[in-house]
Amino acid sequence: MTRTTVIVGSSVGGVRTAQALRRAGYDGEVVLVGEERTLPYDKPPLSKAMLAGTTTPDAIALLTEQAAAEAGIRLMLGRPATRLHVDERIVELAGGERLTFDDVVIATGVRARPSPWGTPPGVHVVRTLDDAVALGTALRRGGPLVVIGAGFIGAEVAATARGLGLEEVTVVDPVPVPMSRVLNPAVAERFARLHADRGVDMRFGVGVSGIDQVSDGLAVRLTDGATLPAATVVVGIGAIPNDEWLRSSGLQIDNGVVCDENSRAVGAPHVHAVGDVARWFHPRHGSLVRVEHWTNAVEQAACVAHNIVHPDRPRAYEPVEYVWSDQYDWKIQLAGRTGDDLAHVTVEGADPTRTFAVLYADPEGGFSGAVTVNWPRALITCRRALAATHTLDEVRRTVEATLKPAAAAAAG
Repeated sequence: MTRTTVIVGSSVGGVRTAQALRRAGYDGEVVLVGEERTLPYDKPPLSKAMLAGTTTPDAIALLTEQAAAEAGIRLMLGRPATRLHVDERIVELAGGERLTFDDVVIATGVRARPSPWGTPPGVHVVRTLDDAVALGTALRRGGPLVVIGAGFIGAEVAATARGLGLEEVTVVDPVPVPMSRVLNPAVAERFARLHADRGVDMRFGVGVSGIDQVSDGLAVRLTDGATLPAATVVVGIGAIPNDEWLRSSGLQIDNGVVCDENSRAVGAPHVHAVGDVARWFHPRHGSLVRVEHWTNAVEQAACVAHNIVHPDRPRAYEPVEYVWSDQYDWKIQLAGRTGDDLAHVTVEGADPTRTFAVLYADPEGGFSGAVTVNWPRALITCRRALAATHTLDEVRRTVEATLKPAAAAAAG
């Protein structure tokens, strides 16, 4: 009898799982279910290239109908899943259609945390292609922009807006520094200066008390009593796992689908989860983690595909975290664990104004992660070091050594 794997979620985690199954030799039926009617597309460009108008929906497509057909992947788009019956091995779709499976992969990702201040016209989030198109149209009309939230999305939108020529861009966040989830304050200050030096008004340590619709647009009321005029407001205050449809499934749901080290749902070995919605036991860290990174979704998809094809010899999923962000002319890349109260050292690159690396250590002095800016060789060095066991001092010396060829060339 032909086996069937149903993948629920048509973003990068779901698409890469389907493709990885075929590469791993899976000869059963593969069904890819997606809530959006649009063909699968890549999401990192939404807050950058799509807003800037330097790419198109076709250019960020992850899977075409022809490619799906050639790979034997059945697309069921515009069909949100509403329930999962674990014991019966059935996925129920809106409208009542039921899909039976041998294995199911949950790849429903996350959604933008909604605005707690309402959504009058002009208030946007950035999570889907439609979101990016609508926001891009609004930005091109001009006028003041207020970005609420100084995480990756907020910082990228602000940088893109300045690149489009918007003169009044303000970022508001109650935290003291940008990207505070992954950067400690001393390091994050350099990124705050990056935006301030390019004309962005950075309002840290202050929250938003309300967004009002007024005669000439919007008024953003801050907790310090100030009011910011805005033609457009972007709310980038985090994301929520899309796991509500699983509440009646009997699976363990706690900030995502709780999984073992093999990315299999606890107590249900035929149920797997990948990407932003998966919260799995990470052997390297010895704890449950949930990671909202593109690279994580791709790597976890490959692991899950292997485990479906080879259930007798499953692989543990223990990746080294990696994420990047493009802001102005800075390529910011993070690998491993960074921020918090971890000890760190900064190594200045060939041009300290725009090239540097911040290296972090765990409490025992072992190298735990790095933030690099415009320094590919340092990033490669750090990622290699994270795959082994090194001290912070060892990695620092190796990173510093990458500067010697450039110094010699400059001297010559």
